[in-house]
Amino acid sequence: MTISVGEKLPAAKFKTPGADGPQEVDTAELFAGKKVVLFGVPGAFTPTCNNNHLPGYLDNFDAIKAKGVDTIAVVAVNDVFVMKAWAKHTGAEGKIVFLADGSGDFVKSVGLDADLTPHGMGVRSKRFSAIVEDGKVTALNIEDSPGQAVESGAAHLIEQL
Repeated sequence: MTISVGEKLPAAKFKTPGADGPQEVDTAELFAGKKVVLFGVPGAFTPTCNNNHLPGYLDNFDAIKAKGVDTIAVVAVNDVFVMKAWAKHTGAEGKIVFLADGSGDFVKSVGLDADLTPHGMGVRSKRFSAIVEDGKVTALNIEDSPGQAVESGAAHLIEQL
C-alpha cells in the first residue's frame, strides 16, 4: 500500500556517497526535526531523470531552500557508486543528498516501487516527489507517466511549499 499524506516514513537505511567512501544514513538522521524535499527517480542517468527531473531541483535549489527546506534528497534503486557518479556528473554534489536504495527496500516499504522488468530495469522507484516534515509526509506527488516529471517536478513542488 502506498504511503499517504499524514503518515510517518518507516525506518529505513540508505547508502550515500561520502568523502571517505559509502556511508550509511537512516530515516531518523535524514528527517527528524527537518523539512525535507524528497524525490524519487527510476534510475540515475536515465533520460528523464538525468535531463529533466534532477536538473529541475538543482536549478531551483535556492528557491526551494528559501522556502525553509533543510535538505533536498533524491532516492533511486541504484548502488551508491552509481549515485556518486551521478552526483558528480550533474554538479549536484554538496547540494542534493543522493540516497542509494540498492535493493529497493525503502521504495517497497512506502509502496512507491515499480516493476520495470519488461524494460530490462528490474524493480525500481516510481517517479515521485514529497515534502517530509519531521518524518511525516505532508505532500506527495506520484507521476502517472514515468517518462515525464511534471507532477513530481520542482516547479510543482515549489507551489506546495
